[in-house]
Amino acid sequence: MFLSELFFPHGRGAELATYLYAKTLSNAGTKIIVVTNRFGREPDCSKEPNLTIYRIPMFKKSDGNKYSILQRSDLLLSSSVRKVFQWADIIYIPRFWFSAIPLARTWGKPVVVHIHDYIPVCPLATICDISKRKVCSSNGLICSGKCIYTFEKGQGRSFPEALLSLALNSTFGRVFCRLVRLSDAVIFVSNAQRTLITERLPTLGSKSRVIYNPLPDISRMSTEGDDFGYFGGGDPLKGFGTLYDALNCINHHQKQITVHATGFFDYERRRPDLLEFARIRYYPRLHSPIFEQLYKRIRAVIVPSLLPEPLPYVVSEAILRGRAVVASNVGGIPEQVEGCKASYLFKAGNHSELAEKMQYVGELSEETVEDLTMHDREVLTKRFSVDKAIGDFLNVCHQAKENHIIRKD
Repeated sequence: MFLSELFFPHGRGAELATYLYAKTLSNAGTKIIVVTNRFGREPDCSKEPNLTIYRIPMFKKSDGNKYSILQRSDLLLSSSVRKVFQWADIIYIPRFWFSAIPLARTWGKPVVVHIHDYIPVCPLATICDISKRKVCSSNGLICSGKCIYTFEKGQGRSFPEALLSLALNSTFGRVFCRLVRLSDAVIFVSNAQRTLITERLPTLGSKSRVIYNPLPDISRMSTEGDDFGYFGGGDPLKGFGTLYDALNCINHHQKQITVHATGFFDYERRRPDLLEFARIRYYPRLHSPIFEQLYKRIRAVIVPSLLPEPLPYVVSEAILRGRAVVASNVGGIPEQVEGCKASYLFKAGNHSELAEKMQYVGELSEETVEDLTMHDREVLTKRFSVDKAIGDFLNVCHQAKENHIIRKD
């Protein structure tokens, strides 16, 4: 049983990974039932061989968050969901539905929790002190009020919204680590993520396993331009400020560099301080095929994150499409690009170093970029094979059942 408040095509990287696990496991013969939210005119139930998806209207797209799902005990106690609990051998929670863990324990079901961020030790799920622009140095279980407020204002939220977040994250946010501790097994997506979390929650170490997210089926794409791409929007933690400063210090007399930046809201794209740059082209969040057309114009993807990204799909997708990567050396990114020749890392927040890397990549010949990125795609597909991810996932599920039996005994 997959309990996921969002399910692909909704959501982002975590939801994509959940979808890939569900599809691959069902194709291999494992019976999967997914319980998720229903948006718009989506069907209440859809069925494929070994895969059933139940969609229940729980919250509006703009309202859905970790606290919305925490409050839905009424749904968990309903007769329809109870039947699925009774049917399932394993309860799998890939996102925020941690309130189901004690219920699963009550009904005698083992629970596997998949952590795609830092939610057990950081209510904001970032483990990054935005006020200091670095990894949080606290024990991770209590976020400072200044950090929470600065984060929410950086997301463009109003003063009342920021205060509400401050109240929720400084109180209810502490519940998540207690709930995750009740699980039978925990999956992390990178060694770096596991280290940061288990340093703060040592009790998770013995029942945790690192499994790299399975790769999506993405073909190599021809390149029709020399531009750069940035897909993190105006979120300060995604490092847009670092990119902006890097472009400012690049010599105007050298080769012109243009960056296509997606994920920006209308109010951000209209700001005079952003528009003064002719080198940046701003877009909203794009979907295929417009996004694919834009991708053809870039030779490299920039990932200047300040937060320790656990294992960002944006990096894997860039390599699969045949693009160079210029990224911060934080989180799981260094182990993600290990052995890749067209991936260039710089110290997070260091705009001068980023500018140097961008200039270097911009001056590479098309033939060099093509040769290097072909090598990188081969390296990535070998290290992050879907078969290995699924095999490791099933091993964790079997171990969770054994751990659960031992606990009961």
